[in-house]
Amino acid sequence: MKVLVTGGAGFIGSHVVEELLACDYEVVVVDNLISGFSRNLKEQVIFYEIDINDAALAYVFEMERPDYVIHLAAQVSVQASMDNPYLDFNTNTAGTVKLLSLAKKYNTKRLLFSSSSAVYGEPLYLPIDENHPARPHSYYSLSKYTAEKYIEFHGEYSGLNYCVLRLSNVFGPRQNVEGEAGVIALFIDRLMAKRELTIFDGGQTRDFVYVKDVAQAFRCALESSKVGVFNISSHTQTKINKLYEQLIEITGEQTPPHFEPLRIGEVMDSVLDNSKARHELNWRTNYSLTRGLQETVEYYSNSFSHE
Repeated sequence: MKVLVTGGAGFIGSHVVEELLACDYEVVVVDNLISGFSRNLKEQVIFYEIDINDAALAYVFEMERPDYVIHLAAQVSVQASMDNPYLDFNTNTAGTVKLLSLAKKYNTKRLLFSSSSAVYGEPLYLPIDENHPARPHSYYSLSKYTAEKYIEFHGEYSGLNYCVLRLSNVFGPRQNVEGEAGVIALFIDRLMAKRELTIFDGGQTRDFVYVKDVAQAFRCALESSKVGVFNISSHTQTKINKLYEQLIEITGEQTPPHFEPLRIGEVMDSVLDNSKARHELNWRTNYSLTRGLQETVEYYSNSFSHE
């Protein structure tokens, strides 16, 4: 079976591609390389360096005729979405609508969409399950939620088999240090460079999930017939201060942090209930936070040693 992965050269996408290759899928990647890197892809991957809004995307579908589509290409910066909401909409929402039309035209069997826990906004209760109301509080989360609704309507209208995965805070090797929500990559980078890092409050909690577990979630969803929205998370709350302490222990570095007040608009606590994905998609997390951090630190240590 052939799978088209948009954004497949990026942080999460490249791990999804590796998971698919390990399970003997044929993989085609579309990526504009704005935030992804071709070096993240293995030689057997068929690669097209184009944007999902390019007219050439139709050519890719015509040539490759993918059985499945995993849609990860996105503008992921909250701040960038607030500065330029049209660009955010054009990439995250309009790009998704274009992909849906091509999936319908070329009889794609199933489409998976990478969404975000950001669509829930400030939580009304914890843990957040899929029945929690969507309350977007940025153009980024609004564009993701709007794309979800287009996919849902398209499924009802055209019969497209689909699955939406709402991801919590994903971390792991290849995450862009400058990327949005890359607090773990940022902390590791600052510690290894012996540079001061800033912690905003530190008492807030996040639900960190390792990227290889996320990649397996996409593969499980691909192989399932279930339709709907699923939270992909560790179902574990971790305080930012505790995260910092763990990284100090793993790296052996002792760079003291600089503390600032909690940023305006930042959610204080967040944790997603992943029981639906575990029960219906037959997915399990294999990495504890500690194990994931150890592998991530090792990756960045090797990167530093080769600089």
